[in-house]
Amino acid sequence: MGMSENVQRLALRLLERFDKHVSAQLLLLRYNEDPFSDTYFTRVGGPTGFTGLHGVAYLGIVELVAAVFEKNEWDVNATDCMGSTALTWAARRGREKIVKILLEQADVNPDQADTECGQTPLSCAAENGHEGVVRILLEREDVNPNQADTEYGQTPLSWAAERGHEGVVKILLGRGDTNPNQADTGYGQTPLSWAAENGHEG
Repeated sequence: MGMSENVQRLALRLLERFDKHVSAQLLLLRYNEDPFSDTYFTRVGGPTGFTGLHGVAYLGIVELVAAVFEKNEWDVNATDCMGSTALTWAARRGREKIVKILLEQADVNPDQADTECGQTPLSCAAENGHEGVVRILLEREDVNPNQADTEYGQTPLSWAAERGHEGVVKILLGRGDTNPNQADTGYGQTPLSWAAENGHEG
């Protein structure tokens, strides 16, 4: 059953100035329960810049993403206090349908890195094992499969190998222009050495 027009209208009203709303605070406090994330939002005093578009991308509410763009009031490349776009959040959370909608926007930058770690949407998806999102992003020629983050210098392939995401590794290598031997700048490890160190033999 789809979302009713009344519910959609109320939801869109909530999304206005969403970064000032308590619901955004609660969403990101829950995100920070993840042992692999830090409490950056808490340290900076709240989800500054976390727009309604960020919120629906985070939650995966496909109907609202479409409605948001019908209003033509949202910057698809807007960033929150970590420098993450809505596309970054959708990729990080594995929201395939929303990633597709965001990539359909004419002015979207599919390779925009965040400012906290310098990770692109592809890197976020690869690190978290979201094979579908990785496939969707790699269909675009303006997505660089070898772009390393700024924190550790790891590429999407390096992150996937370290975390043992065999399916993602195969998809990345299937692109053809992925460098399998690119070492990171943090530890000087290649994707193969990361996989071997963590016991990922596949």
